[in-house]
Amino acid sequence: MPSPRKSGILPFQQLRTLARQGAVHADVPITEEQIQPASLDLRLGTKAYRLLSSFLPEPSDQQAQFTIEDLYRSDLVMYDMDLSEGAILEKGHVYLVPLMERLKLPKDIRGRTNPKSSTGRLDIFTRVVTDLHVGFDEVRSGYQGPLFLEIVPRSFTIRVQAGLALNQLRLMSGKPLVSDTSLRAIHRKTPLLCQNGVDGKSDRPLPVKDLRVDNGLFLQVDLRGNADEGQAIVGYRAKKNSHIIDLSKIGHYSAADYWEPLYRNGTATMLLEPEEFYILASKERIQVPPGYSAEMVAYEAACGELRTHYAGFFDPGFGYANPTRKGTQVVLEVRPHDVPFRIQDGQTFFKVMYEHMQAIPTQLYGSSMGSSYSQQGLTLSKHFKW
Repeated sequence: MPSPRKSGILPFQQLRTLARQGAVHADVPITEEQIQPASLDLRLGTKAYRLLSSFLPEPSDQQAQFTIEDLYRSDLVMYDMDLSEGAILEKGHVYLVPLMERLKLPKDIRGRTNPKSSTGRLDIFTRVVTDLHVGFDEVRSGYQGPLFLEIVPRSFTIRVQAGLALNQLRLMSGKPLVSDTSLRAIHRKTPLLCQNGVDGKSDRPLPVKDLRVDNGLFLQVDLRGNADEGQAIVGYRAKKNSHIIDLSKIGHYSAADYWEPLYRNGTATMLLEPEEFYILASKERIQVPPGYSAEMVAYEAACGELRTHYAGFFDPGFGYANPTRKGTQVVLEVRPHDVPFRIQDGQTFFKVMYEHMQAIPTQLYGSSMGSSYSQQGLTLSKHFKW
């Protein structure tokens, strides 16, 4: 096995060691199930604060440092709620929840957080806040202190309870980004992008000359689907009025009560309406080899006035473990802003950045671990059934 790198994303075994050493700790002990190949699930604590609005975590009154305690003393907090036995978070409202996990990171280790896949597919906008920092979802090197999660359900009213994980934390050191030159070299050995044939079985690697790279790989949106004949479903749109979704219930809800299927049309185009929420899929299938993880870029002006995902993190082994079919489609969580937005099949839609792992994880996504979306196509969150 290759020697560990000095920079990169920390793998499963190093995350487990840091948890045992107390660099990540909680009053309720961290479980083995929380540790993923390249990330650690973060659990909701026992209290939620309903806020008047979102906020910028920056110093107030010219103070040099901002803590969440400053927020609690402000007029932004409307009331608090006990999550011990579960509570309802209303659609369109802003909540702040202290997380169970606290950090005591080594000086050379920093963190980055993102929503879990199911969180994004339910259109739940979340981001992590730390004390004494002016940004979201970034944990500075050597941080010691609590973590807080801002939650805004956008399409559905949800029920949550203490211990539920909506976000995950990655820890890293140095500069883990894989260069464009290296991406091409990796693709020649282990294809990073494969073609997704109409029959659903094509796994031909995308030719190297067809890779579009610029600090990552550009991918396209699929509006044709995999059906040879008949009406192919190419997306889903969230219904505006629906019942509460209890996030602890898996495979429980009828998808037809919450989602409207969208079918391929004769021109393989789609008109996205402002502030509607859509689930779409990529044209290509991606692979993340064991020595790497990958992340979708949050927003690029070149892609237009729309958000193409909420979650967008891929553990080592994503799309890699299946011996009969190479790659897995990327599911997109799309919300246009301000104006209607027309898209077409094969349109460049988003970008995936690959990053080095410090070492190959001893556990890979989609192999021995419980992985909800390891062989996904156009897939809703795990809470739904047809």
